[in-house]
Amino acid sequence: MHIDRKIQFLIILLIFPLLSISQQLPQFTKYMFNTIAINPAYAGSREKLNVSFLNRNQWVGINGAPVTQTFAMHSAVTNTHLGIGLSVINDKLGYENTFYAFGDLSYSINLIEDYWLSFGLKAGFSKYGLDADLLSENDRYLDNIFNKIKPNFGAGVYLRSDKFFLSLSSPKIISYTNNTDIVYTAIERASYYLMGGYLLEFTPSLKFKPTAMIKYTKGAPTSFDITANFLIKDNLWLGAAYRFGDAIGGYVSILAAEGLRIGYSYEFITSDLNPYTSGSHEIFISYEFQLLRPSCNCASKF
Repeated sequence: MHIDRKIQFLIILLIFPLLSISQQLPQFTKYMFNTIAINPAYAGSREKLNVSFLNRNQWVGINGAPVTQTFAMHSAVTNTHLGIGLSVINDKLGYENTFYAFGDLSYSINLIEDYWLSFGLKAGFSKYGLDADLLSENDRYLDNIFNKIKPNFGAGVYLRSDKFFLSLSSPKIISYTNNTDIVYTAIERASYYLMGGYLLEFTPSLKFKPTAMIKYTKGAPTSFDITANFLIKDNLWLGAAYRFGDAIGGYVSILAAEGLRIGYSYEFITSDLNPYTSGSHEIFISYEFQLLRPSCNCASKF
């Protein structure tokens, strides 16, 4: 490893705990369209095969800022109350790259009328890596931190009806730390999410859905998001989002064709990083296939 690379890495290592306070799990503006990555109980709730992709460029203008891609798919299992899913996340921060892959399984029960309660389990792994040029000399210290596969598990519950939803989940239950003679770092922490939302119908062509999310990660500040979402003629979402002490933003999502939804969001940073970044950008695309006949009248509208 060249000396300038060593210096750059040590600088990143020193500031990494500051960045990782909010980056233990990637954060998203459009979390309501990416619920499967957070809560396995959401799997199959739409009673269709849903496939989605999301790309987030966070803190644009800051060298080494997070860039995240997610791919997810989930579906109900016909003639059962089961749902299955797959979530893949690729998250790059500076010289570090983290890859997550998790499978999801859910089971739904009908409480009363249109109220459904789903339980979900998530199982998979994460892998941490460094850019190849930083590991070119087989540094034992760096090898002890990176390029290790870490298994993990998650769980969640999801309560829904035609008008509201409530979600509680922990997508990663196990915490991992790295303890060496040089430094002690928490490389993966358990996180907990509480989300909720309600759908108000003003007219047949105008609906309003406020949502909120609280994220708690051990050893990091609690994150609190609220959104105000308007659905116009059942195909256009317009919304505003606020993450307390961090960012304010807006987004648009349109049903471009039958089953195909495309969205974009922008966040203006309000934290101390504001002078150094032009904001965060997020693009989202999803497609729903009506391949299976619904096994129950419990399709989520969220």
